[in-house]
Amino acid sequence: MALCDASLGWGVKGFGIGRPRGNLSTIQASCSYFNGQTLIPVPIKSWKVSCCSSGKTSFPLNFLDIAKNGIPVSVEEDSGHVIKFKMSDFKVLDSVSIGLGGRADEVVFEAIVKDPKSPLSNTKVVLRRLISAQARRRGKRAIEVFKKLVRRKMMYYSYSMQVHGYVASSKGNGRSSFTLVHGYHGSFSLRHWFQQSDWLPTLEATLALDEESVRRVGDDTIGGPAISRQLRLIRILMRDLLIGVNYLHSHGLAHTELRLENLHVSPVDRHIKVGILGNAADFFEDSLDIGSMENNMDRRQMMIAFDMRCVGFIMAKMVLRDLMDPLVFTNFKSFLTKGNDPSCLREYLLQSLDRNSSSGNSGIQILDRNWGAGWNLLSLLLAGKPSERIRCLDALRHPFLCGPRWRVAPSIDIIRWGLGSTAIRITEEYIYGHTQRSRLAHFIELMEMLNPHLKPKNWLKLLPGKWRLLYCTGKHLGLTFRSPPVRALIGNTYLTISKSIESASALALTSNINFTVMVGPKWPHDKEGVPGKLQVNSLFNLSAGRQIYVKEETSGRFSLGHSANRDALQQRITTGRWGKAIPYKELPSSLPVASFVSHDDVEVILNLDEPLSRDVKSAGNVVREVRTQIPPEMFDLSKLVCGTYVDSRLLVLRGVSGSALLFTRSCIDERSS
Repeated sequence: MALCDASLGWGVKGFGIGRPRGNLSTIQASCSYFNGQTLIPVPIKSWKVSCCSSGKTSFPLNFLDIAKNGIPVSVEEDSGHVIKFKMSDFKVLDSVSIGLGGRADEVVFEAIVKDPKSPLSNTKVVLRRLISAQARRRGKRAIEVFKKLVRRKMMYYSYSMQVHGYVASSKGNGRSSFTLVHGYHGSFSLRHWFQQSDWLPTLEATLALDEESVRRVGDDTIGGPAISRQLRLIRILMRDLLIGVNYLHSHGLAHTELRLENLHVSPVDRHIKVGILGNAADFFEDSLDIGSMENNMDRRQMMIAFDMRCVGFIMAKMVLRDLMDPLVFTNFKSFLTKGNDPSCLREYLLQSLDRNSSSGNSGIQILDRNWGAGWNLLSLLLAGKPSERIRCLDALRHPFLCGPRWRVAPSIDIIRWGLGSTAIRITEEYIYGHTQRSRLAHFIELMEMLNPHLKPKNWLKLLPGKWRLLYCTGKHLGLTFRSPPVRALIGNTYLTISKSIESASALALTSNINFTVMVGPKWPHDKEGVPGKLQVNSLFNLSAGRQIYVKEETSGRFSLGHSANRDALQQRITTGRWGKAIPYKELPSSLPVASFVSHDDVEVILNLDEPLSRDVKSAGNVVREVRTQIPPEMFDLSKLVCGTYVDSRLLVLRGVSGSALLFTRSCIDERSS
């Protein structure tokens, strides 16, 4: 029985199917130029060109390709390791594994080679009959790529689906059929593995995980809690995938079709196979024009970036299996295509994923481990700009993919990310005892010292957007030990920053505080009430300023920033584990900050639903209660003095009282805010 199944893939505009190559040697080569009518042999000598341009990487080219689009591909010439089979060489089986589903223009069979003289005798293979002209081009391209990569047999056989040969036959009506013969690597694709209810123990058994195998990812244990087992397995699969993709990239090829449906885990050698490479594209277009070298470098960067984005989607689906749902994954991709920064994925996914899903909860826990290293790797793989996406070798050195036995020296960016992620996790505990408050204040101070953006012009690029208040180091007042005339439960508090049309350095700040007024004596158990929103608008100018670190015996404030106790901060840094990341042996007397200079006008708007909106006295009590619970800087924006830390994900502002406000960028469109 044949299996013919339509498969949706990610297309690549401009990434054409690779063109045939001439047979080149290092001393002398002969190539053929197709002028539209005849093939003209052109003798040439080997070229070694070193090109370099501003901002580009210089590299040697030891080959020359001048084949043109019109040259037909012949799989019979220079066959090498490719075998031409006949259908009589196979015993076709009556079933097909679900993981081998093909495209709409393919028909897939499973078969066993029955020719006793064949080196593949009694071997199970896959026959992929390619119906359309485009499908046949994919099959011939897979053979062409096989010829190019087979020189390093071990790497090719380890990380690519083996292409054994083909079956070509002519029909009486002048039409021909082409069937690709490739290796069989289990009945499931990686997508089908992860859709099984018992996927974790089954995949562990397939990979035969033991102490020797887990050492490949820097681990020294097996078993353990389910989260640790999943993380260990994802590390193994991701490292194997990245090694295979890097193997293609190092040979001048981009896969262009990386997705879970095309990945198979071989139970024989326990490696991931990255498909049959029928749509693999060459980095370098065929041209003798030296000016086109720059275009080739841009093409190479774009194609590598596309593959890395696909690897990011694969990692997201492996960790967060809720994304296997097509609708959820469509929303996930839509979030990225709208221009949202991938560093905000955690904020988005916490709101969008099903909180009752065990796979969603375990996936978030996996990405939160090691100070949020998983979120950092995911954001680098899915970065909006192709030039900012991480490459395979750098990803293999990333802390998320390195087990505890491997000591990885983190970059300063990883340290910043870890500090911010740890602070976010503490704020989510909602138990602000002395220990938590002290740790949060310490992490915020460390982040301020590692602020990557020191000039106001950089702040003007990063500040615009919607920021959600996470924590304030100032005094916290709740409802438990007080008896106010009106009880208000504070919801999400946002600070929206936009550029003002008045001047290039002017910013419009809007504070939105959502709350619920609880009426009646049952408020401790019944949090239903009258919703309301308090909005404060103000204008600021942004300029350069300094944050002063004063000695213990010195007092006073600095008008452009916050004065901190230098001796106490120095002691905390020298005794803390994070202090090793600070690039200063001795604390400086001051650090640059972005100073906020407020205009005099402040506008306050209160929205209350019925029936409280009719009572002016009740409305006044609501405003006073909200002011009591929120940081004073969020009600009176003129009390914001300076910004001490900003990146694509987090923001720290200091008030005139010296308290720090920690914000995270919000990408959730909440109409109530």
